[in-house]
Amino acid sequence: MNLFIYIFTIISLYACGDSGNRTNFSNNDVNKKVIAGDTIKTNIPAGLQKLLKAYPDFLDKADENNLYWKDGTVMVWDDGIENKSHDEMLDNPDLEDMMSQQYVKGANWDEPPAENFEPGRIRYEPFFTKMYGSSSGEVQRNLVNVSWLPSICGCSIQFNNVNGAADKMREVSDEIEATLGAGFHKYVSKTAGTFNWRKIAGTSRLSTHAFGTSIDINTKYSNYWQWDGNMVWKNQIPMEIVEIFEKHGFIWGGKWYHYDTMHFEYRPELTIE
Repeated sequence: MNLFIYIFTIISLYACGDSGNRTNFSNNDVNKKVIAGDTIKTNIPAGLQKLLKAYPDFLDKADENNLYWKDGTVMVWDDGIENKSHDEMLDNPDLEDMMSQQYVKGANWDEPPAENFEPGRIRYEPFFTKMYGSSSGEVQRNLVNVSWLPSICGCSIQFNNVNGAADKMREVSDEIEATLGAGFHKYVSKTAGTFNWRKIAGTSRLSTHAFGTSIDINTKYSNYWQWDGNMVWKNQIPMEIVEIFEKHGFIWGGKWYHYDTMHFEYRPELTIE
């Protein structure tokens, strides 16, 4: 009888130990599973989490190194190329490079920007061509007319309707009119354009103007590193205007080392909390 109890006890302990191992293995698997919506797992890079949150109409889920689109497309987070220079990240980025610099909203940012610190200027182009269109014709099919500052400018601009970008531009227009006095109007009463299917000057990279997701405001009060011919940061655009754009998902080129203070582009993944 004692022998039987001994054998039964040993078998029970073995079974419990095996069950515990299976539970731990399952927990590890859970930590490695994909995420969707608001379910966040610790092994998913923060940048991928922000992309999922910013573009829910197109993006489905992510794991440690992949972004999954709702149509089945998979994009790699980290291409495995280490120690890229800044120019290499501009010309041959992956999604990780694109999200590697944190954009800081508001007036309390590190002014002037440090050398080559320019969050948003590194763009993984396939992400945007898939989202907004890979040709001038494809993009134009997604453009809508937006009334820009009707009581100040009375302009109509074209903006991409994908991801609600055009709606966000309307919100910017409405808030500027409702909250900023006449002293600010000169900076925004004219624009230097929105949609323009073109490359960035001197590069093979598409401008975000090609996607109809950017606006350049009045060039008379703007500074651009190429026009100035040096890298001494300059700015004339009031932060009150910048903060309104940022509130609605836009980033400002004035916060780049290669500064472009007229330039605002819709990049909710960089402004999302």
